[in-house]
Amino acid sequence: MPQETAVYTHGHHESVLRSHTWRTAANSAAYLIGELRPGMRVLDIGCGPGTITADLAALVPGGHVTGVDRAPDILEQARAFAAERGLANADFAVADVHALDFADDSFDVVHAHQVLQHVGDPVQALSEMRRVCRPGGTVAARDSDYGAFTWFPDIPALDEWQRLYSTVARANGGEPDAGRRLLSWARAAGFTDITASAAAWCFATGQERAWWSGLWADRTTASGYAKIAVEGGHTTAQQLSALAAGWREWGERPDAWFMVPHGEILCRA
Repeated sequence: MPQETAVYTHGHHESVLRSHTWRTAANSAAYLIGELRPGMRVLDIGCGPGTITADLAALVPGGHVTGVDRAPDILEQARAFAAERGLANADFAVADVHALDFADDSFDVVHAHQVLQHVGDPVQALSEMRRVCRPGGTVAARDSDYGAFTWFPDIPALDEWQRLYSTVARANGGEPDAGRRLLSWARAAGFTDITASAAAWCFATGQERAWWSGLWADRTTASGYAKIAVEGGHTTAQQLSALAAGWREWGERPDAWFMVPHGEILCRA
């Protein structure tokens, strides 16, 4: 069975985790919450620091949630977060979504948030998610769509940032416009009962603008993405600094607004 071949574009720099640890079931998996019931077994793929995983565990009392990620180091943070929340029904393990180390029909719900955009074969990933989900269970995925990101005011550096990010992500083997492709990928993976939807994050208050622009300014110059972008010959450190300045310029505008759209799918296994 194929193994992961894509490179995770962002890495786990502090500027990346600033975003990841903000995520909750409410702001990142609301479309899934209605599917959850006490006693369920849930697999959370690409769990990162575990904030969504912990929320899912709290939503299935008497059940169990397993969070998996390809990066062993980040799982230590996820375990610590679950322990801090007092959640005894969550565990964590290293896994590759292309070849999951679980038996067929092991889970009631299999969930992946912002994962399929980064993998080498999203159809194979969804097929594996389907394999480990029991018949009648739910496979859920949510991914952003970088090509549909929208903001105001027009800042030329952000146009260049969007173009560069997409170039780097595709060079790494991923698909940054995954949100719009989830339905087609699910159909290609053999699902026939699919509910497709969309939702968005919006950053428009002063606090939200400062947070969003700051983490992307830092991510643009200091994260794994920055290293890959330069070493891959896609840009220079000086050009990345200019893009980061554009992010800060946007964040300082009192009328600034930014929308991150997401595609979502709920698939009956």
